[in-house]
Amino acid sequence: MQLVIGTLSTWSLRAYICSKIAGIELELIAIDLEKEGYKAEVLKYSPSGLVPALLVDDVVIHDSLAIAEYLNELSDGALYPKSSSQRALARSLCMEMHSGFMNIRKQCPFTLEKVTPLTNLDKATTAEIERLRAIFTQAEQPFMFEHAGTVDAFFAILAFRLQHYGVVFDGLAGEYQQRLLDWPLLKDAIMLTEKMSN
Repeated sequence: MQLVIGTLSTWSLRAYICSKIAGIELELIAIDLEKEGYKAEVLKYSPSGLVPALLVDDVVIHDSLAIAEYLNELSDGALYPKSSSQRALARSLCMEMHSGFMNIRKQCPFTLEKVTPLTNLDKATTAEIERLRAIFTQAEQPFMFEHAGTVDAFFAILAFRLQHYGVVFDGLAGEYQQRLLDWPLLKDAIMLTEKMSN
């Protein structure tokens, strides 16, 4: 299996981390999304024109959440909790991350360059940050549930993003954020991003 990823693509990093949690080795195909004509290169692999894309024989899975679900099936449920109620909650959180937090994404574009800390946040962004604080406070520690899973893979990138822009939580939310920042799989993903960007 091959995983098509792109430079500075946070969704690519989430799929990559999920593959590591699942213990599934994938051949990586990296595409420079800042290079002219990158879209044509992506379209060689992904009909949606987007990354990540997981290539499995003659099938293309072209969405990070769908990739996580597929990897979960291949690994006998390694990416989600054993409890059905916790699995439902985990999927709810992943889908909230997948489709939400648009103001944070807009105000905090993913980058490894130095940035100016966030100040004078508008109400919409402040509300999203407070929602994240509430989610992070729920973590069982050191991960959201009894073991690392898709939720942690999805929110680790956001924890990094917030910290990069000077948003650091305190209390239980801060403990979870720091655990994610110290997580070897997140550090590995950031190193992968650095290599692709150089």
